[in-house]
Amino acid sequence: MRRSRLFLTLAIILVAAFAPAGLRAELVWTPGTGWQVEGGALAVVSGEEGRNALELMNRARAAEESGSNRRALRLYKKVYRSYGKSLYGPEAYFRTAQVRLAQHNYTKAFVAYQQIISLYPNYEKFDFVISEQYRIASAVAAGARNRWMWGTLPGFPKRENAIGYYEYVVANAPYSDYAPLALMNVAKLHKRFRSKIEAIDALDRMISFYPNSILTPEAYLRMAQTRASLVDGPEYDQRSAIDSVTYFQDFLLVFPGDPSVAVAEKGLDSMKTELANSKMKMAEFYHYKRHNYIAAKVFYNEAITLYPNSPVAIKARGRLDKIAPKLAEQEAAEAARASKVAAPKPKKKKILWLF
Repeated sequence: MRRSRLFLTLAIILVAAFAPAGLRAELVWTPGTGWQVEGGALAVVSGEEGRNALELMNRARAAEESGSNRRALRLYKKVYRSYGKSLYGPEAYFRTAQVRLAQHNYTKAFVAYQQIISLYPNYEKFDFVISEQYRIASAVAAGARNRWMWGTLPGFPKRENAIGYYEYVVANAPYSDYAPLALMNVAKLHKRFRSKIEAIDALDRMISFYPNSILTPEAYLRMAQTRASLVDGPEYDQRSAIDSVTYFQDFLLVFPGDPSVAVAEKGLDSMKTELANSKMKMAEFYHYKRHNYIAAKVFYNEAITLYPNSPVAIKARGRLDKIAPKLAEQEAAEAARASKVAAPKPKKKKILWLF
């Protein structure tokens, strides 16, 4: 008896897992008949537990329709706690999320949807749940406020919470159309909160994981601009400027027909000018502070190489002309010193001492 019951249970699980979508059971609610199970071969739900779950679901939906949200939430909670492994479990979570949204309790609505994603990945409304999570994240990012005390008392805006919501969307459905959108919004929010390193991380994931997305050109441009915003001036380390130039150049190379080409060209000009100016600063230090014209020449030439047709390059060429006479003297003196060091020393004659 036990063995036959075990085989029957395994058979039901296997059929549920591999049956076509048209044969799977689905809950449908109508005001006249209440909740009904439809879906062909798997539509039959019997037993005392099934009847109890169905009764709770009908009572909960009736309370919801009459505006008794608190009572509806309590009944839905009983369903997913007591009958969570049944067909009614995910639907109870789904209705809970819908009630929470009606109460403007975005936090608890998102949590209820996340329970569906975590516990019922084959739920027939999976895509809709992802879209709802994205909608909640966007609402919170725009300043929507949770309301407490059953939807009557508004709280404070917490836009930073939207970052976590968007990250859940990416993790829950990485191949959906919402994932790249969510990453772009994560980067935007991090930049708003002055977390530029985190914004760069989000944009880097966007570019790496979704190279063919329609949002990828914008991600390249934002990455270049965010890198540029980290530059402190020509006197400081230029790693961010170098990275910014790379992304601006990649954008112009990969997306030559994009409407933002002019913006990218302007940004590239600014960053290349920044890099050339950093070399000018070093050149002028050796020129005016150390009077080391050989070292100054090296940095003036680097400034010219970095941006040959820029005003900085023109200025560097003028400085090279200015130091040319003194530079020639230093180079001649350096060459003489080098030849003197390199000249072989005469060998000393050996003296034989006899004792």
